[in-house]
Parts: sequence; structure tokens; C-alpha cells
Amino acid sequence: MGSITLKAVEKWYGEVQVIKGVDLEIEDGEFIIFVGPSGCGKSTLLRMIAGLEETSRGQIIIDGRDATAEPPSKRGLAMVFQSYALYPHMSVAENMGFSLKTAGAPKSEINEKVSEAARALRLEEYLERRPKDLSGGQRQRVAIGRSIVRDPTAFLFDEPLSNLDAALRVEMRYEIAKLHEQLTSSMIYVTHDQVEAMTLADRIVVLSAGKIEQVGSPRELYERPGNLFVAQFIGSPKMNVLPCTVSGGEFSLEGGRSGAAPGKDGAVHLGIRPEAIAIGETGTGHMDGVVDLVEYLGSDNFLVVDCGASGKLTVRADGEAVMKVGDKVGLTFADGKTHFFDEAGLAIR
Repeated sequence: MGSITLKAVEKWYGEVQVIKGVDLEIEDGEFIIFVGPSGCGKSTLLRMIAGLEETSRGQIIIDGRDATAEPPSKRGLAMVFQSYALYPHMSVAENMGFSLKTAGAPKSEINEKVSEAARALRLEEYLERRPKDLSGGQRQRVAIGRSIVRDPTAFLFDEPLSNLDAALRVEMRYEIAKLHEQLTSSMIYVTHDQVEAMTLADRIVVLSAGKIEQVGSPRELYERPGNLFVAQFIGSPKMNVLPCTVSGGEFSLEGGRSGAAPGKDGAVHLGIRPEAIAIGETGTGHMDGVVDLVEYLGSDNFLVVDCGASGKLTVRADGEAVMKVGDKVGLTFADGKTHFFDEAGLAIR
């Protein structure tokens, strides 16, 4: 079992509140990812679950028991940090089995569990090497293996891939996804990388200023953001947001044209994803603009289009499209792909 429940959890440093009444239920076997901007409290919340930070108010329930006041060693959790924290004088096998050795486990049990973890992480051929002889990705796998041998209730990852280069990050995302599939253990993972969040998570918890903005699957958050913050935080490039007015079931754009918006009266912001905008001739569609920047990425072109009073919009186009700075274009928003938000920034469903 690996269920974890947070009930009205708060964290105060003196007079400063950094975690503001968080309620969250994590089911056994779920892969949960905390995302949010720097300083939003995601790592602090993870450390509170681990017991490395004291909980000022509220409860942390692990497998049905109140663990709020328990020390980290009693919670049955394993944490993988951004830094590998491996002992340089020990071999891979010794690093992975060290926690079991200090707990007084028999040598046969240590060898068995280290071998199982090494097989799961494809580290068998490296067991006798020292950390200095490993790549960054291999060291991170050793750090994960050190946690696996403890057979924890849940795994906690604090930005484990941030020290790796782009290619290794892709490789390790795959490794962690397959590991979760194999172990079926609960995992809570902190990252600022949206790609990691979107590709790994069963559910994403979006945090801002110490509180939860929205919880949902990657698809739910991308397609049905609950507010402007989530709409612009989830997705890369981020959602375009334009000022608008909506009345009588139609939206109007400043410097643009109108379109259908049934049931959205009162909205003051229109959101549209870059891939939901089609490029055509000027005078057609919802807006006209001038190409201000072209970013060629092979399979895609990302265009920044200056639409005057409505601002600059990012448009995702096919990589084969030949566009250049200064081109005049018309932009059409795909039917059913527009999002509307009220003055408070809340989505209008």
C-alpha cells in the first residue's frame, strides 16, 4: 500500500506562510507530479511528506495512519534528490545496499535486493564500479536503486533529472516510466519541466504561491484548464491569451473580428493554443497580423505574429511551411478550441 492523504496542510516560517492549506489524496500506485514556478512551494510540500520539514498545521496520512509527527525513518518513504549523494569510495553495489547494511540486514538479503534493483535499472555490469566511473544517468539510476532496495511505501523524487543534459533527461524519463510500470509503487515527483510532467504523470498538481491551482491528468489540464494560470503554465509554447468581449453568444477581438462563443457571455479573456491557429490570407479568419519571428524546429515552425492591439500570438505551423519575417497573414481559430475566462481569471465552461 502507498496511499498518502494531505489534510489542510500548512507550513509557516515565522510569520510567513509558504504552504496554504493543501488538501490532496494520492492513491496507491499513482504517479503524481508537482509542478509550478520557482518558489511556489512544491519542494517544500514534498519535504513535508518525507518528514524533512515540520508540518505547521494539518495532517499527513500515510497508509491510513497519522504520520504528521513521525520522523522520516518511520514513514517508510524513499527520497531521490537532485544531487546523487553517492559515497565516492564505495562501489555501486555497496552504495545501493548501504541502507540495508546499516539496518543490520543479512548479507544474503542485501545481495538479493541489490541484484533485483540492478536488473530493474540495467546496472548489473556496473555493480563493481565506483561513482566516478559512471555517467550522470547511471549515477542517477544508482541513486534510484538505493531507494528501491528499501522496498518503500512510496518514492519521492525532488527534481532528479535537472542535473542531466537533454539527451540523458529523455533517457531517464523512459527509465522512470518503465520503473513505475514495473514496481507499481506510488511516486511523487517534483519538477519545473513540463515535458516531464506531461509524459510521466497519472495526475499533475499545479501549485502557485503555496496553494493548489488545479489537479488533473495531463490531458485534462491541457484541454480544460481551470484558470488563466494553469492555461498559461501547462503547455509549451504557452496558450495565447487575448482581451475580448463576449455578448449574445459571440466574441469580439480588439483589432480583429468576431466568432461564435455560445454560453460565454461575460468573458474578458480568450485563450487559444498555438496549434489551434490556422494561417491563411489576410482578411480571412479572426485576425490579421505580421510575422515577427520564425523559429524553425524541423517538424514544426513556431511563428510569433504581431497582431497589433491584441498583442503577439505564437502559432505552430508545419515545418515545411516557408514563412519569413514581415509576411502578412490571416489567423483562424479552430472551432471548439477557444477557451474563455472571466475577470477573476476563472474558466467559463
